[in-house]
This record gives sequence, C-alpha cells and structure tokens, in this order.
Amino acid sequence: MEAFDYIIGVLDATIRLSVPLILAALAGLYSERSGIFDIGLEGKMLAAAFAGAASAAVFDSAYLGLLIAVLVSVALSLVHGFASITQRGNQIVSGVAINFIALGSTVILGQAWFRQGGRTPQLIESRFQTIKLPFADAVADVPVIGPIYEGLISGHVTVTYFAFAMVPFTWWVLYRTRFGLRLRAVGENPGAVDTAGISVTRMRYLAVICCGILCGFAGAYLSMAVAAGFVKGMTAGKGFIALAALIFAKWKPVPVMFACLLFGFLEATGIQLQGHELPLIGTVPVQLVQALPYVLTVILLAGFIGKAIPPKAGGVPYVKER
Repeated sequence: MEAFDYIIGVLDATIRLSVPLILAALAGLYSERSGIFDIGLEGKMLAAAFAGAASAAVFDSAYLGLLIAVLVSVALSLVHGFASITQRGNQIVSGVAINFIALGSTVILGQAWFRQGGRTPQLIESRFQTIKLPFADAVADVPVIGPIYEGLISGHVTVTYFAFAMVPFTWWVLYRTRFGLRLRAVGENPGAVDTAGISVTRMRYLAVICCGILCGFAGAYLSMAVAAGFVKGMTAGKGFIALAALIFAKWKPVPVMFACLLFGFLEATGIQLQGHELPLIGTVPVQLVQALPYVLTVILLAGFIGKAIPPKAGGVPYVKER
C-alpha cells in the first residue's frame, strides 16, 4: 500500500500542477484558432496572479480577487487584440511586449503598494479553499477506491474542477456550435468568412477575450491556490510550456489536456525525486529537477510530435478587400 499511496500522491500533484497549464493552453487555443498567435500567455498569467493576490489581500476575498485577475488579463488581451487586429501589428512583438510589461509592472507595483520586495501579503483565509466531495470521508477506508476518490478526485479547489470541465466544454464549443465553426473558419480562411457577412474583427476580438478570461483563472490559481500570495516571476515559464503543449496537441482540446498532464506529471515526479538517491545517479540535483519540464518541451517539439500545422491564417493580419 505504501507504493500505491506514493502513486496517488504523485498523481494528485500532477493534477494540481497541470491546472494552470490546461487553462493557459486552452486560452491559447481560442486565440490561435481564430488566427491570432499569442505568446503573451505568460505575461497575462503573471499580471492576473498579481492582481488576484493583491485584490484578495486588500478586500479579503478570493473570489473578488479572481474577478479582478480576470479583468486585468482581459484588459491585456484587448491590448494585444488592438495591436494585432485593429492596427494589424506584428503579433509576436505584441505578445513579447505584454510579457515584459507584466514582468516589470508586477514587481514595481508590488513594491510600491506593499513594501515587501515585490511580493503581496501572505494570504491565509482569502485564498481558494479545497472542496471535499460528497461521501469522501465515508469511502476513505475502502481499499483502492477510497484513496482514489478521497485523495485524488476530492480535495481540490473550484478552479481545478473548472479547468478540467473547460476541456469538454471547449471541444463542444469548437466542434458543435456556430460560434466554434466561425472561429475555426476565421483562423483558416478569413476572406471567406468576411464574404459570408461575418465580421472577422468581431470574431477575433471575442477569441482574445476568451483567451484573457482563461489566463485570468490560470494566474489567480497560481497565486491563490498553489501559493499563498504573489512572488516575483511566479509563472516560471508556464505560459511558454502551455504554448508547447498546445503545439504538441496540434490545437485540439482533449490532446491539450493530456499534453499538460504529461508536463505536470514530469514536474510532480521531479519534485518527489528531490533528495532521494537513485541507482547509478545518486542524489538527484535540484537544478536537474527544475529543468526537466523545459528539457521535455525541447525534446517533444524537436522530434516527437510530427508535423504540426497551425491555422492557415495564423499570425497574418487580415486586410479586408475593397
């Protein structure tokens, strides 16, 4: 049973670490399916993490912090949309600018407002609390089923369940609704969509707003569930890993979830290995553990995903024909 409990612990950590990746990757999915490349996921997550933690500390409410985190993330998405859609600017440059703005402004504002070296005050009551599902205590002692239900499925925060619910919901939106059909069409052939009388600009703005909402949830989760407040650079490249997972999954919602779970599993395994000795290796260096997700990203993108074809109109500003 000790080995089984260890596996449950690793899988539980995998779920917790995968949540921000799933939310950020789905955010990029909406944006890129509409033809707007967004490498500013990292910046929006970071800004949302700061806004959520700062608001929760001031107003003593996790859900008010979540709301403000989403609003800040959506605002940055609209900035990216204005630069990329309205002004037809370079989408990569716009995304990089958002990342730099978020990285610098969060530290400056944190120091100016809280005087704690760019951190926000530690959150105790005003962070997301775990939810115990019905009958979790009753079945806890049942072999196999009990630990899975009580230790793996139950005991997460609301944003965790929201993230996994968004996977089938996104699949349904993309492939079973008129909005999803138009969104995919805008990313493949915006000229045909425009000819049919559908506003390409409107669809792309809706897509970047969806992207901003999900990035807001991802950032708030980092600062109010994984941690108990904001610290400098706490996203630690998760936005870029989410982009890698999106490409690895070839812009499809369900494979995106599995790709993020893979990255989360590797990170969780690395954390569990810290301080343990392995045959022929000895004690695993902390630096190696921290580098594993990024090494996997490079390996997967370099030769294991096959040919990943992005939306045909991705990254190309649409100019309406007169």
